Amino acid sequence: MVGAAPSNDPKSPHVSVLIDPLIKAVSPVSGTWLDGTFGAGGYTRRLFDAGAEKVIGVDRDPSALALAAPLQEEYGDRLKLVQGKFSELDEHAGEPLDGVVLDLGVSSMQLDQAERGFSFLREGPLDMRMSDQGPSAADLVNSASADELADILYHYGEERASRRIARAIVAVRPFENTLQLAEAVASCLPRPRPGQIHPATRSFQAIRIAVNDEFGELIAGLQAAERALKPGGKLAVVTFHSLEDRVVKRFLQARSGSMARTNRYAPEAEEQVAQFKLISRKAIGPSDEEIAANPRARSAKLRAAIRTDAPITPLDRTAMGLPGPKDWWKETP
Repeated sequence: MVGAAPSNDPKSPHVSVLIDPLIKAVSPVSGTWLDGTFGAGGYTRRLFDAGAEKVIGVDRDPSALALAAPLQEEYGDRLKLVQGKFSELDEHAGEPLDGVVLDLGVSSMQLDQAERGFSFLREGPLDMRMSDQGPSAADLVNSASADELADILYHYGEERASRRIARAIVAVRPFENTLQLAEAVASCLPRPRPGQIHPATRSFQAIRIAVNDEFGELIAGLQAAERALKPGGKLAVVTFHSLEDRVVKRFLQARSGSMARTNRYAPEAEEQVAQFKLISRKAIGPSDEEIAANPRARSAKLRAAIRTDAPITPLDRTAMGLPGPKDWWKETP
């Protein structure tokens, strides 16, 4: 996620992406909601403004919750803050929910903090962890094999030059900071033309996704929301690249009974009661005005659905479009 407008003033508010379309899609808002990617609290504040009686704010980044003191003071017991993963949001909630909001990926606050190591434009330690636990980006790029790195860059960054970049990384490592890695990636790619993205964009995205197991978190979070939502509860998810959107789209299609058959000659699957009803069959994107005000919103998409009273059934994860190379970090001692 790149979900807020950049700012040079640390005291200025960050603007959440697609916030107006999201509130419109899930209205009327009432009862208890969970903001699974609390960040700067932009969605939480708007949920309160729209009528939520209570919001549970969850974030795996302890620094995000540390900045939430003004909101906590303003809303008191109506706001419950939890440091944790949204893949466990049903446990964090502890009660049936009227709504769940997920705003995926890395926030502009994290990008703007060089010490977090997310940005290829600012020198900082090669970290990229959403939390302060587990292997870092430096652990990945300095220890994974060329084949493992190439798979990560290809599957998570859709980087066509993945093998060339992986070989370059292995040839010059170890890396200590973000600019060293960005330079190594850029050195083996053509110079970008005006208007094109930085050469390291896809590689940094891929490494960040691998470090934080973002797709494992995403599908587990969607299933946790399904468990936590009461009948009539609403789920809204904002994604920032096509890989994320594909997973959310296929999950909601599968759970709403609208997923098309890939083989027309296959026997008809047994009809199942839908766990969700789609609020909009197509993804909702940003307006021209929002893109002009916040260029980082350009690729954002919103998908929303309403939980039915149908019981939960097993989910076929292989049909969810989950990209996935070998889980390098699970083999480290």
